[in-house]
Amino acid sequence: MSRDSPRTPAENAELALLLEVAGTPKPGNVDRRRDLDDLRFEQFLAGSVGSAAGLRLAADGAPIGEAFDHAVAGMSRQSGGNTQFGCLLLLTPLVSAAADGELTREAVRERCRATTVDDAVDFYRAFEHVDVAVGDPPEGADDLDARRGSDAEPALREREMTLWDVMALSANPDEGVPDTNAAEWVEGFPGTFDAADAILADDGPVLDRAARCFLRQLANEPDTLVWTNHDEETARTVRERAESTLAEVERTGSLDPAEELATEFVDEGINPGTTADRVAAALFVALERGLTV
Repeated sequence: MSRDSPRTPAENAELALLLEVAGTPKPGNVDRRRDLDDLRFEQFLAGSVGSAAGLRLAADGAPIGEAFDHAVAGMSRQSGGNTQFGCLLLLTPLVSAAADGELTREAVRERCRATTVDDAVDFYRAFEHVDVAVGDPPEGADDLDARRGSDAEPALREREMTLWDVMALSANPDEGVPDTNAAEWVEGFPGTFDAADAILADDGPVLDRAARCFLRQLANEPDTLVWTNHDEETARTVRERAESTLAEVERTGSLDPAEELATEFVDEGINPGTTADRVAAALFVALERGLTV
C-alpha cells in the first residue's frame, strides 16, 4: 500500500508513541492528566524521543531484532525504567515494512516470519535495558526465560529459535498467560490494523480518538499485563468494566465515563499496559495511511 504521510515511517512511529501517551483518559495507564506511583508522563515523552534512533534503524533496513534492541536501549534512557517496551515490539516490524512500502497485514507477517535466531538473541538482550513484567516460561523451557537476557543465547542457538518462534511460543503457551502482543506478531497484526481503521473512521481530535481506541481495545479482550500482574479473573473483570464504560461513552458521546474508570483503575493498581501497546501501533498505521495531526 502506498504511503500517505508527510513524515517518514520512523517519524510517524515516534509521533505515535507521543500521541498514545497524550491521549486521555486511558483507564489505568499514564496519560497527560495522570501519573502512576512509579511512572510519570514526562518519562514516556522522553522514552518516545529516546527510541527514535532504533526506529530509524528499522526504517533503514536493519534486522528487526537489532533495531528493537537499539530502540529499547534508547527508550530506557530516562528515569522511569520501562515505558514503551511492548509498543516498540509492535512498532519495529511495522516501521520496517512501511519503509519498504509494504504496510499490509500479509507483508508484515512475512517480515516477522523471516526473522532469525540472531533477531531472537537481540530481542532477549533488550530485556537487560529495563525490567519487563513477563510470566514464567512454559514447563521445560526455563532456559528460554526472557528475564535471562543474553544468558539465553546458547539455548536459543541450540534450539534454533528465531524471533518468530519465540513469539509463537508466547502467543499460545501450553500453560501460563497468552501474550496478545506476540499473537499480533504471528497473526499479521489483525488487531492493530482493525484498530487503525477504526481510528481513521472516527472523527474529532486525534487524542480523543486515541482514548476511544484504547477503551475499545480494552473492552475487546483481557489485557496481558493485567493478567500477568494480577490473575485471569481480574483481567476478565477489567475487560467487562471497560465494555460497560464503552457502551456508556458511545451512548452519551462523552469520555466522562472513561474518566471515572481511569480514576478507579489507578486507585486499584490496575495497569492495562498491553492495550496501550496496541493503540500506539494502531496510531502508527493510521498516520501512515493519512491520519492528519
